[in-house]
Amino acid sequence: MAPLLKPALRRGWRDLNTVQFGMTPAHAMTLGPMDTATGSFLELLNGTRGPALLREEGRQLDLPESHVDGLLERLSRAGLLDDARGGSPAVETLRRKKKLLDRLRPDLASLSLTTSEPGEAMELLATRRTLRVQVRGAGRVGAVLASLLSAAGIGEVDVRDGGHVEPWDVAPGGLPAESVGARRDEAARRAVRHCAPDNPLRRGPQSPSVDGDPGFSLVVLAPRDDVSVHAPPSADTFVGSGTPHLYAGVVEGTGVVGPLVLPGETSCAGCLHEWRTDRDPAWPRLVAQWRSGARRVRRVPPCDLALATTVAGLAAAHALAFLDGRVPSSAGARWEVSLPALNWHARPVWAHPACPCGAAEKGKGELTSIAGESHETMTEQGPSKKSRRTAAAARPAGTWRAHV
Repeated sequence: MAPLLKPALRRGWRDLNTVQFGMTPAHAMTLGPMDTATGSFLELLNGTRGPALLREEGRQLDLPESHVDGLLERLSRAGLLDDARGGSPAVETLRRKKKLLDRLRPDLASLSLTTSEPGEAMELLATRRTLRVQVRGAGRVGAVLASLLSAAGIGEVDVRDGGHVEPWDVAPGGLPAESVGARRDEAARRAVRHCAPDNPLRRGPQSPSVDGDPGFSLVVLAPRDDVSVHAPPSADTFVGSGTPHLYAGVVEGTGVVGPLVLPGETSCAGCLHEWRTDRDPAWPRLVAQWRSGARRVRRVPPCDLALATTVAGLAAAHALAFLDGRVPSSAGARWEVSLPALNWHARPVWAHPACPCGAAEKGKGELTSIAGESHETMTEQGPSKKSRRTAAAARPAGTWRAHV
């Protein structure tokens, strides 16, 4: 291990013996009391020295080995240390791909903020390269979303859609203007490959069908049809195969992200339909009329470009959080934002006992409760008044949440 103070966290001195790591309430930590020698020692944690050399350098600063080891352990437990050398074979392969890693350095720095173990961020980045994701829908939301996932290091991003690119499908970061008239799915796949930091796996028209393939780590449903955004049809194939899937789109000036469906664990589109029907018996009749009208009349649905890009970005962030092993707040909820006020709010989607997905029986609301606790963090987040780590009495330095 080569200890490295996480460069993503800016460092500053609050006073003569207290150093603060990070600026924002979500990540800021303080370390103190800090003597002059220990403050100088922090400058040595730059990823170029192993523990043995750090102990030797510490002795030159009159710092005992026990003090050096204790400081390293405390910084590691506080999530402030990274590892500049260690890791799995996949990590070593990633380190050797300098151009690829340079493209992903901002993502790596961001991952370091949400991980605690040294080297964990690099492991997650290496894992992303092994994942397969499918995006269904290549409009203003889907094409941008697919490109974002590809640019963030996901190894394979497959896009499925029909028809040809229309002028109104064009969007920055998505389908380019020169793709108008081309097959929509092929144009979206080209955009995905163009955004990839490495050479992704190519799947052409002759590739075998992978509909509902459980090999996909995630399927994102981003339909161009606004009725399907507002009233998403049940994805029985994905529920049956255990494939996690996420809904996203724009309908009548409202952007929607969620729910993220973990089959058998969290609520699905069928649950959403059942609850809506319970509240409004006319709901199925309205949905049938909307879908019938959409088939009869060809129209361009309202889809504000900035709103669509915002939805694509948030959906990509939720997808990446899930792919990195976390449960984002879209599990069991739909995040919605409407023009012109643009206030995000979450609408819980509870597991319905009449839905055959089984989430009401098996999940018992556990993951939905987790998502509910996370909802507040998008609208209001304040500093913790509690110490993140409990300082050991035998050690002179402690680490606390910074009150910023």
